[in-house]
Amino acid sequence: MANSNDNNNEVVTQMDCWYRIYKDGRVERLYDTIGIAYVPPSLEDPATGVSSKDVTISPHVSARLYLPKNTNNSTQKLPIFVYYHGGALVLGSAFFNAYQRYLNVLVSKSNAIAISVEYRLAPEHDVTTIYEDSWTALQWVASHANEKKFTSDNEDPWIKNYGDFSRLTIIGDSAGGNIVYHMAMRAGREGGINEKVAINGSIFVCPYLLVPIENIEQNVSYKNWIIISSPSEAGLHSPMINPLAENAPSLSQLGCSRMLLCFAEKDEYIPKEIGVRLVEGVKKSGWKGDLELIEVEDEGHCFQLANPETEKSQDLIKSFAAFIQLK
Repeated sequence: MANSNDNNNEVVTQMDCWYRIYKDGRVERLYDTIGIAYVPPSLEDPATGVSSKDVTISPHVSARLYLPKNTNNSTQKLPIFVYYHGGALVLGSAFFNAYQRYLNVLVSKSNAIAISVEYRLAPEHDVTTIYEDSWTALQWVASHANEKKFTSDNEDPWIKNYGDFSRLTIIGDSAGGNIVYHMAMRAGREGGINEKVAINGSIFVCPYLLVPIENIEQNVSYKNWIIISSPSEAGLHSPMINPLAENAPSLSQLGCSRMLLCFAEKDEYIPKEIGVRLVEGVKKSGWKGDLELIEVEDEGHCFQLANPETEKSQDLIKSFAAFIQLK
C-alpha cells in the first residue's frame, strides 16, 4: 500500500527537460541536464577586466552588479542597464555561469554598469510577484540618483559614483523580455521609475510574449504559461503574456523613449511571427519613441547566451552596446 510520502513524490507535471512539479507542490528544476550552475562574482574577470559583486536589495530581491575596467580613478559617468534573466519565469538565476560570462562581455563592450536582478520564480510564487520584485530592483537603482552623496546604508557606491541616470536601459532575454515589457508599461503609467529617473531604452531579446498564431497551443512556451499562470490569466487573453490582447493596455503607454527588439529566425520557443506582430502593434499604437528591430538569421532562442564569442553573438552584443551607449 502506498504511503503519503510515496504520494508526495509523485510527479504531477513534467515540463520538457526544464522542471518537474510534485504532488506536494515541490518544484525540481533540472539544471544539471542543461549544464548550468551557480558561480561566485569576480573581483576582476580575466578575459574582460570587469568586476562583479552581489548585493541585497530587499528581503526577497538581490542582484549581481558589474563594473567595467578602468573606473577606479575616473570621474566619468557611465550608462546603466538593469538586466532581467530568462528562464520561462520558472528557471534561471542572475548568479548562473552563463549570465556571468555573458554580462562580463556586454558590460565590457558597452562600458556600462549592470545590475542583474535575482527575482523570485513561479510556480512557487505568482507571476505578479516576479513583476513586483523586478520593479523593486528598478526603484532601488533609481534611488541612487538623489543629489546627496549617500542617504542610506543600502546604496551602492558603484551606482552612486559612476552611474549616468540619463542613460538608463532595461534589458531582458526570454522571460526577462516579458519583464522588460511590464516594467516599461508600469513606468509609463507612473511617469517614470521615480520623480527623477525615467527609462531611456528597453531591449527585448527573444521576449517571452505570446499572441494567437497557428499552432501556438502546441508550443512548449504556451504549455508552460498554462501551468504557471493563475486560472484567470491562463490563456492568450491575458495581457501578462499577450501585449496585443483585447483587454491589454495600449502600447502607446510604453514608458521609454527607445526600444530595440531582437528576434531569432529559428527560435523554437518564441516564433518570429510574434516579433512581427509585436512590432506592428507598437507602430499602430501611436507610441512616439524610436523603434529598432533586429532579426538574426539561422539562429535559435537566445543563442547569444550559449556562446557569446561567435560572430553573430558578437555582432548582436555590439548592437546592444551601441544602444546602451546612446550611439
